[in-house]
Amino acid sequence: MGTIDVHTHFVPHAWPDLAAEVGPGVWPTLRVDSEREAMIMLGSSEFRRIDDRCWNAEARLADMDADGVELQVVSPTPLFFSYTAAADEGAKVARIFNDLALELCEQAPDRLVPFAQVPLQSTDAACAEASRAIASGHSGVEIGNHVGDRDLDDEGVVTFLQHCAAEGIPVFVHPWDMANSPRLDRWMARWLAGMPAETHLSIISMILGGVFDRVPASLRIAFAHGGGSFAFWLGRFENAWHQRRDLIGVSERPPSDYLDRFSVDSVVFDPPALRLLVDTLGAEQVMVGSDYPYPLGERPVGSVVDRAEFLSPAQCEAIRRGNALRFLGR
Repeated sequence: MGTIDVHTHFVPHAWPDLAAEVGPGVWPTLRVDSEREAMIMLGSSEFRRIDDRCWNAEARLADMDADGVELQVVSPTPLFFSYTAAADEGAKVARIFNDLALELCEQAPDRLVPFAQVPLQSTDAACAEASRAIASGHSGVEIGNHVGDRDLDDEGVVTFLQHCAAEGIPVFVHPWDMANSPRLDRWMARWLAGMPAETHLSIISMILGGVFDRVPASLRIAFAHGGGSFAFWLGRFENAWHQRRDLIGVSERPPSDYLDRFSVDSVVFDPPALRLLVDTLGAEQVMVGSDYPYPLGERPVGSVVDRAEFLSPAQCEAIRRGNALRFLGR
């Protein structure tokens, strides 16, 4: 009866040559530097240094045991989404990495829960791959928070979310492809400021874009990184909805009426930030996440919940596992 971590990532130790399998392009490759270390390459550029926790089930399980984690949702690393590729190419990439995720999680099927990626640039291809992945053993899908300039209120994305609702597929939304500039290229600012901004922009698009009015309430959707700064700025969105309906009044109801339609993870690190999430969304809408195994994640997993003295035992239990079980449909 341990913690359920809904936000972790994996990278395979090897994958086929995507240029040969999919077609010409600047595809990610892996430069293996040692038994335990590797570098993700994008073309000839170094993208991210990783270690064997990304692909080694035994290493993951050891860390899970140390942190009291019973189940871990294993999602793609967003770099591999390949949304800029042609639809057929994106579908091939998704199938390759989804099948490799199954190989990892099959080593501990009672503890590692695979989530699939989909070629979101094509609604038909995304729906088809989501259904195939679920039939193959995946438990849900992770999507990026936008496809180029198309946000989550884009017609094709809405159709995909309707498909997930109809098939009972949980959706985890992760920020990716953050804007860069000289100001954002310092101090990992794209991760420190860009990721939270991208995440709450996605929630705004679903609310103000009227998505929650169009998808069934049965859709199980969660946002990474505590929903970005959404909880802090809800009052601002609410005021704007009432004061300037002529500009932003697409949704049928004000933003506060949709707070029970989505969940967020607990990757906010400080108890006061977690308290804001609980006060704003309700404890039943927050789930433990860690961003494991990356350096900006939380270790030990769930430590922010441990330090949140304001939570009741029932709220702790809900955030640690009960809400995740509901999200996963277990």
